[in-house]
Amino acid sequence: MDRSPVDLSLLPRTAQARSDGTAVGGVDLVQAATEFGTPLFVYDFEQMAENFAEAVDVFGPGVAYATKAFLCKAVAKLAYQQGMSLDVSTAGEYHVARAAGVPSSKLVVHGNNKSDAEVERAVSEGVQWLVLDSFDDIDRVIAATVRAGKSCPVLVRVNPGVEVHTHRFTATGNRKSKFGFPLWTGDASAAVERVSKNPRLEFKGLHIHVGSLVFAIDNYISALDSVLDFVRAVDPEVFVVGGGLGVRYLRGDDAPSFADWADAILRHCKDAGVRARILAEPGRSMVAAAAVTLYTVGSIAKKGAKTYLAVDGGMSDNPRPLLYGSGYEAFLPRAPLAARDAVVTVVGRHCESGDTLVEDATLPSSVAIGDVISTPVTGAYGYSMASNYNLLTRPAIVWAAAGEARVIVRRETHDDLLRCDVG
Repeated sequence: MDRSPVDLSLLPRTAQARSDGTAVGGVDLVQAATEFGTPLFVYDFEQMAENFAEAVDVFGPGVAYATKAFLCKAVAKLAYQQGMSLDVSTAGEYHVARAAGVPSSKLVVHGNNKSDAEVERAVSEGVQWLVLDSFDDIDRVIAATVRAGKSCPVLVRVNPGVEVHTHRFTATGNRKSKFGFPLWTGDASAAVERVSKNPRLEFKGLHIHVGSLVFAIDNYISALDSVLDFVRAVDPEVFVVGGGLGVRYLRGDDAPSFADWADAILRHCKDAGVRARILAEPGRSMVAAAAVTLYTVGSIAKKGAKTYLAVDGGMSDNPRPLLYGSGYEAFLPRAPLAARDAVVTVVGRHCESGDTLVEDATLPSSVAIGDVISTPVTGAYGYSMASNYNLLTRPAIVWAAAGEARVIVRRETHDDLLRCDVG
């Protein structure tokens, strides 16, 4: 058993660990849990702002934050203020971005099954571009442009039909994926030809996305190679390489930095003779490591060979372990430097055997009922995939900066659970 303290490099950039406590953005985590309750997401405002700005510095205007990773009005506003566009794939994501003051011209509209209403709003309000995913998608956008009496800028999403090393549920560019026009069948070529000939569609370029949580740059470059001949042949104005960069969740994980990932892509495309402007759609890499989740311990029970430590959240605020078998670390914010000499399985309070947050977590043996424990690197696909299973209310979210914590998403109340229940 590794008794060493939690790897502090997994904590947000402004985190400070002392023998008697842990702070993010100058905000003590135990105090934050006391003030705002648990479960609680605490985001490092400074880190998020720096990440968004870096993406724009590297790729330039047009680079889009993949909002499915985590979206609320405050985050949408910050990404826009730092110069990013926003990638939205539903009417809900679009609506939140617009409510935050993001202009439609900074929205990239995705989705493999866009509704007529979603397409009509995007066309009428004038988005940065729509990403076409199927021939039905093309028909729907053309019809919307005719009704609106205007044209629409579009990208054609290409499925290169390649495998990358990631979970099968997060692979999006292989031959079993539901996304994009298959390159190997000729559909991608047919789509580009059809779009280019239609006066209502402004063909801006090509788009690919090979999958999420890809750790190896070489793996990503190999996937790019599978489509570069097509990109050179089409010679588009824009080539969007998607996102998918993995981040470190565990001490032993090894992930490239965003700068290294981006530099490798830009250099490889240039060396390959691609003349298009290269853009990306990072999501997880922008927000995952910027947050921790805080829970309160409610039960510690030894059952056979295992000790279960139950907290007041679980699969409703972080379904990734159940969906993907994702691994996380855990630590005790009141004693982050203490040796972790106890092995426990951190579980939630839901009526599911799969409601496990951290399998065989190591924590100090002093951990007790009422303690606040934390899982780091929970800024992406936690709250955005949260549910009300067992009618638990979804957590609050705070930004931590300059010693102050500010609520950006309030905790749901029991009355909120009844808001749509008409009886």
